[in-house]
Amino acid sequence: MKKLLVSACLLGEPLRYDGDDNKSKVSHLQSKLTQWMAEGRLIAVCPETMGGLPTPRTPAEAEQGGGKAVLSGTARVLTYNGEDVTPSFIEGAEKALAVAQRHDCQGALLAARSPSCGSGEIYDGTHSRVITSGDGVTTALLKCHDIVCFTPDMADQLVAWMESEHV
Repeated sequence: MKKLLVSACLLGEPLRYDGDDNKSKVSHLQSKLTQWMAEGRLIAVCPETMGGLPTPRTPAEAEQGGGKAVLSGTARVLTYNGEDVTPSFIEGAEKALAVAQRHDCQGALLAARSPSCGSGEIYDGTHSRVITSGDGVTTALLKCHDIVCFTPDMADQLVAWMESEHV
């Protein structure tokens, strides 16, 4: 039975940078999430708080290149005020990966466009709400370890993947 690492904010935990949650982003998935939770298939994490960042916290974005560039040391994650929070994002990503591996999670449902959890799209690092292609730091690390990553707008693909027999 497949297990899924899930951004805790998507499950209603008030851990977003602004102290809110992202539960409304998965309302279309609620029945499946409830079922999978009852089956013990969901493992909740918040990489940013796992990396030591408080809630609420100053918004942050990854510089050009996103998560892969941050992990390779060629980009940083900076707050709106210019504070370098790269070490916290890397530490949180590493801890989230360790949790995924400990629980044998083959997939992850992560908050869209987040500097940690964005998959396929993230904010571009200019703090101007411009979206660019790329992955957050945690997503990039999970993908390097062959963990399939989904966002709430990929609900159909997620459900099909979770219900398939192939690992």
